[in-house]
Amino acid sequence: MLQTHGYAVQDASSPLAPFVFSRREPGPHDLHIDILYCGICHTDLHQCRNDWAGSTYPMVPGHEIIGRVKAVGAHVTKLKVGDFAGVGCMVDSCRQCAACHADLEQYCEKGPVWTYNSREYQSQEPTYGGYSEQIVVEERFAAKVPSTLDLKATAPLLCAGITTYSPLRHWKVGKGQKVGIIGLGGLGHMGIKFAKAMGAHVVMITTSPAKAKDALRLGADQVLISRDPAAMASHGTSFHFLLNTIPNGHDLNPYVGLLKLDGTMVMVGALTALTPPLTGASIIHGRRSVAGSAIGGMAETQAMLDFCAQHHIVSDVEVIAIQDVNKAFDRLLKNDVHYRFVIDMASLRSKH
Repeated sequence: MLQTHGYAVQDASSPLAPFVFSRREPGPHDLHIDILYCGICHTDLHQCRNDWAGSTYPMVPGHEIIGRVKAVGAHVTKLKVGDFAGVGCMVDSCRQCAACHADLEQYCEKGPVWTYNSREYQSQEPTYGGYSEQIVVEERFAAKVPSTLDLKATAPLLCAGITTYSPLRHWKVGKGQKVGIIGLGGLGHMGIKFAKAMGAHVVMITTSPAKAKDALRLGADQVLISRDPAAMASHGTSFHFLLNTIPNGHDLNPYVGLLKLDGTMVMVGALTALTPPLTGASIIHGRRSVAGSAIGGMAETQAMLDFCAQHHIVSDVEVIAIQDVNKAFDRLLKNDVHYRFVIDMASLRSKH
């Protein structure tokens, strides 16, 4: 077993603190990766605090991992020692169901093995995430990171990036379309960048006029303030596609009214109840759709990273030392980040 240093929470109310645990020895299909950077996702905060129930402890969070391959198993073909690798939200799936055969491991019928707060299928050992110095993962569940990308700003692509890229690609967003990105945060800022690179006319839809300037800097063509009834009315029935990144339950009805005939709004943020209820007439008239999307599969994750290299897309990040991770969590609660915290794991190695 590989002794590994990281940061963990011991229960729902404790802070993250140094933690030593074991990784498995690499097998013939495994990669041994030295972690260089790990993004902080809002999911990490929810899981650490058991906001969604089902959290198990001790928990080492982190599923936006960028590292350098240290060793490879005898049968590994995708990456080699010295390559930069990315590990996202999952580290295994059943590999036998229709979804897995279609490279949609995120929708595995048995359920993916998540990078942390999950259990390995065979051993039933707990999985530990990227707030740590190293990880061992089967090569199918790692992506090759183009060396031209800024590594620290690439880490959030493994969650925030693929979460927004996947629905934009699936619903074929492109030239000639008017696309709205609802909510400007870790997900929303990536949605703007991707939709713009795909050729769409991009409108950032936000409750906050103060975010308008930054939305335009990120690539939005227009900004729509959703609290302005006149502005919302002027954009009514004009959008081909809406990507809704709002993380909490909210009223969908005003946004549905923005959709054209056969328009679609895709939810990627809110996991909690949506209130008030969606009015049936608002989707019946106009043959509109409200859909959901999770992360992408591994093939799509690789395609996303290659697309980012081609279009020079990375996340806007603030790099921190791991010793400041609890302060970062506090700031995340206050939405005080533009737009993603990333932990530099050199700060962890320097302490042991």
